[in-house]
Amino acid sequence: MTTALFSIAGAVALLAAVVVVTSRRIVHAALWLVVALGAIAGCFGALHAEFVALVQILVYVGAIVVLVLFALMLTKAPTNPLPALTTRRSPFAAVVSLVFALILGIGIVLAFGNEKIKPVPDGSAEAVGTAVFRTWVLPFEVLSVLLLAALIGAIVLSQRTGKKADD
Repeated sequence: MTTALFSIAGAVALLAAVVVVTSRRIVHAALWLVVALGAIAGCFGALHAEFVALVQILVYVGAIVVLVLFALMLTKAPTNPLPALTTRRSPFAAVVSLVFALILGIGIVLAFGNEKIKPVPDGSAEAVGTAVFRTWVLPFEVLSVLLLAALIGAIVLSQRTGKKADD
């Protein structure tokens, strides 16, 4: 049952990720990103890592996507379809991505074979908290400063006037 749930959630995440990168509307891409990140939380849930799944939903779906949407609103990014983003290199990019996906898939099959997906024994809040606050505290804090800088940058960019620098 775990393997089936994990496979379904993984397929949904993969399909939503494809829609994210192929969408012509940036707001639609952000909303499909919610679906992709929610499906990844479903993968964690299928592995019985409920705490990590909840953190995935709260941090990524709840915070990062909202941050992206606020950045779009603050910078007055165009929300209409952008056909100019499609270039002549799109078929080449599709072929290259399919080749990389095939190589990755073959590598995973060769590495794991017929091994079944087992629930994660260390998905508890205590194990994750210990890992975050002992091993990963510095990268966690650096990431929070980076996100703060990005939000401040978006606010500064949205408040610029049409004046030239030499005025």
